[in-house]
Amino acid sequence: MQVSKAVITAAGRGARQYPASDTVQKAMLPLVDRDGLTKPLLQIIAEEAIDSGIEELCIVSAPGDESRYRQQFRGIADHLRSSYRGVSWAEEQARRVAELESRLRFVEQREPEGYGHAVWCAREFVGHHPFLLLLGDHLYISREPRRCARQLIDLATAEGCAISAVQATREHLIHQYGTLTGRRLHDRPDAYQIDEIIEKPNPTLAELRLQTPGLRAGYYLCFFGMHLLTPSIFELLDEQLRRDDREAGQLPLTPALNALAAREKYLALEAVGSRHNLGVKFGYVEAQVALALGGKDRDRMLAMLIESVARFQQGTSVTGPGEGEGDPPR
Repeated sequence: MQVSKAVITAAGRGARQYPASDTVQKAMLPLVDRDGLTKPLLQIIAEEAIDSGIEELCIVSAPGDESRYRQQFRGIADHLRSSYRGVSWAEEQARRVAELESRLRFVEQREPEGYGHAVWCAREFVGHHPFLLLLGDHLYISREPRRCARQLIDLATAEGCAISAVQATREHLIHQYGTLTGRRLHDRPDAYQIDEIIEKPNPTLAELRLQTPGLRAGYYLCFFGMHLLTPSIFELLDEQLRRDDREAGQLPLTPALNALAAREKYLALEAVGSRHNLGVKFGYVEAQVALALGGKDRDRMLAMLIESVARFQQGTSVTGPGEGEGDPPR
C-alpha cells in the first residue's frame, strides 16, 4: 500500500476560540513549534504529513476560505524574505511555507454537516487511493524519531489495510472521543483488530461494551484524531447519505468506520506520542506547552513553568526567565 495523499478537515469556525477566530481561521492561529519557530497551526499539521512522506494535501474548508489561506501563507513567505533578507533560518522557513502552499488543494464543505460529511467532501481528491486523515484542530507529538503519521503509514504499508491511531485514555475523558474495543495482534502488542467503535460513550456503556483485554483498569482505547483510510470509506458514507442517516443534521464518521471494520481488515495502532485537542478549554495552552517541552526550548520551558508555579504559590506576580527589574517589556 502506497500512501501519498492526506486530507485535513478545517471547515469549523472555532467557536471556542472566539473572538480570535472571528478575525482569522482557527487553523491559522500561531504556535511556537518544536524548532522554536512561530507557525500557523495548519502549517504544523501539514508538516506532520509532509515529513511522513505525503505528497498531496487537501484542506476541507468553509466556503471562501481558500483565498484567505493562500493569501496568508503567501504573505508569511513574502514577509520573511523581505524582513530577514540573507538570514538562513528565515529563507528556509519562507521556502517551506511557499512549498506547502503550492501543495495545498481545497474542497469546500458548504454547510457544517458533520465530520463524516467533511471527509465525504474530499472524495474526488482522494479517488481510489488510501489516504491519511488528520483533524485541523489537533496536534500530534511523537515520542520516537518517527512522526505519529509515519508510524501509521508504516503499519498500513505492512498490513495493507486501514489503520486508526488510538491512545489509552482515562475513563473520565472518553466522553470527548470515539472509543473502541478490539483484540491485540499476537505479533504486535501495540496493534488491535477493531471489533466495535462508539462515539463519545459514557463510562457505563464503555464498561459494558468497550473493555479491551490487556489495558489498565479504567482505561479505554480512544481515537487519536488520525486515521489512514481506504477509499471504501466513501462507499459507506454514500450509503449513509442515501439513507439520510444523520444525527441532528450531522453526518458522523463513526458509523462508517464501524461498517468498515465489518467489511474489511481494519486495525488500531497505539501511537507512540500524544494528541492535543485545541478545540477544548485550555487545549491551546496545553498544546503550546507540549510543543515547547518536546522541542529545542524544553529546558527553558521547564524552568519557566517551575518558576511560575513557585511564584504563584508565593502569591507574587509571575515573570518569565530573564524578566525582572530593569528588563524591557516583551
